[in-house]
Amino acid sequence: MLKLGLQLYTLREELEQDFEGTLRKVADLGYAGVEFYHFFGRTAEEVKGLLQETGLVALGAHRPYDAMLNDTEQEISFNLEIGNRNLIIPYLTEEQRNWEEVVANFRIIGEKCKERGAVFSYHNHDFEFTQSFGERTAFDGIFEEVPAELLQVEMDTCWVYYGGYDPVAYIQKYAGRLPIIHLKDMKKLEDGSAETVVLGEGEVNLPAILEAAAQAGVEWAVVEQDFCSRSPLASVEDSMKWVKAYANQGGKIHV
Repeated sequence: MLKLGLQLYTLREELEQDFEGTLRKVADLGYAGVEFYHFFGRTAEEVKGLLQETGLVALGAHRPYDAMLNDTEQEISFNLEIGNRNLIIPYLTEEQRNWEEVVANFRIIGEKCKERGAVFSYHNHDFEFTQSFGERTAFDGIFEEVPAELLQVEMDTCWVYYGGYDPVAYIQKYAGRLPIIHLKDMKKLEDGSAETVVLGEGEVNLPAILEAAAQAGVEWAVVEQDFCSRSPLASVEDSMKWVKAYANQGGKIHV
């Protein structure tokens, strides 16, 4: 049974204004876990205490490529202290997309995480599917070149879809290496760009993705909305309503 989390980037402005109060609201909405992207100056002890208070699980943390490469031990120590084992690089800038160099560095980071009992993952956007690494997509190249014991997949299913591929097929392909997926909806615009929307208000086949994720042994489905046309808090509340309706219809997710 999938568990439901929230990527806190969606609430970045609220967190900057009121970190503690925003996390309490996330817990009140019924999310079981949170995926951090920034700690806003809080110490590991402070974050751990807040998680204990709210009952939220630290399911993962997005951390910058440079920090994971240059401050690896510090990043691992902070996250293990708050109870999070999953350290995830969420994005590579255009300047960082030298794929041979990326996979070499990912191996180094993965080894250090493995030694400490942490799990290292990479989160995709669409460019990993539109750019090549040899004869493969960059996405496939990264995960073929770095072994699963050093690098897990955090699949943003919406960006797989926007990149022109079938998220269900990719979930099936990486089953067993896929502890977390991002659950996101979007509408493609006339200019070729995309607008992220509340779950169920876009064109992504979310039920098929969740069914495939449950069959693939995914642990966490993480809601994320990059940009919200209405209040971010209202958006994550409405996405939770969609998930609850899905669960009430027999969907394999716990809310």
